[in-house]
Amino acid sequence: MYVNKDKRCELSELIAEIKNGDCVAVGGGLSCREPMAALRELVRQDKKTLKLVGSAHGIDIDLLAGAGLVAISCESYVGFEQDFGMAPNYRRACESGEIKVEDSCCYTLVQQLRAAISGLPFMPIRSILGTGFIELHPEYKSMVCPFTGDELVLVPALAPDIAIIHAQYADSHGNIHIEGPPVADILFAKASKKVIVTVEKIIENDELVKKGVTIPYFYITGISEVDYGAHPTSCYPMYGYDREHTALYYDAAKKGTEIFNDEYLNKYVFTAALNEDYLKAVGGEETLKKLEAWDTSTEAWMELYA
Repeated sequence: MYVNKDKRCELSELIAEIKNGDCVAVGGGLSCREPMAALRELVRQDKKTLKLVGSAHGIDIDLLAGAGLVAISCESYVGFEQDFGMAPNYRRACESGEIKVEDSCCYTLVQQLRAAISGLPFMPIRSILGTGFIELHPEYKSMVCPFTGDELVLVPALAPDIAIIHAQYADSHGNIHIEGPPVADILFAKASKKVIVTVEKIIENDELVKKGVTIPYFYITGISEVDYGAHPTSCYPMYGYDREHTALYYDAAKKGTEIFNDEYLNKYVFTAALNEDYLKAVGGEETLKKLEAWDTSTEAWMELYA
């Protein structure tokens, strides 16, 4: 339990909590509210041999795979959905054996986290019966339910070493407010040994309480205020998904590891070490204002995804 009254720190200090080989839960999902600024700092700090767990993800996990930081993937999905398709860096690393694939389904992850939260060694599931997921997980067990006679799969509790989450608001004490679907973030916060959070804005406690506490302070290890910390994914209602930048990323990733390093990592991660430098590199105020204007009209948000 983390009860220190002021948990604010620099982004670099936040990411220093992560160690080589850690099991890392990545918050958000697909192209929404992913902790991208934190992950770019993770790449800069070169924390390696990570085991990643999460639900359905995209550019966040692909970025870490492209930077060579991932040893094991326990994700349920990594891709760019129907917009761009497969995740190039992730696919290359999995096919080459650089990343050991231990993927499963979203509900399996949920039940594993619930087991850890409840102090139980395992949870029963049905969701992967009849699939090939069991072959990826020799630690899963099967049993016949003593009450119904049904076949069940038993999955072990999962307590990640650390969870990385991006949210809209926090107070200095570490109370977190997430607007919109929390995905698995609440479960990650309760199950993980440490929880680090970037937020768009740190506000006073009374204002935070009025908005509603999604994750209370005692789960949170540290927080850092990072404007547009989810970019190029969305952080509604503050800004939309930057499809133009994602297309640029995807084009670089398709060209292979060396070109991805030269065209993307060097320009948008290593050279742009400060968040303000990154925001300038992705188009500055003109781009950001456009993303913020997603809700002004139907035409405004449609233009973002044209």
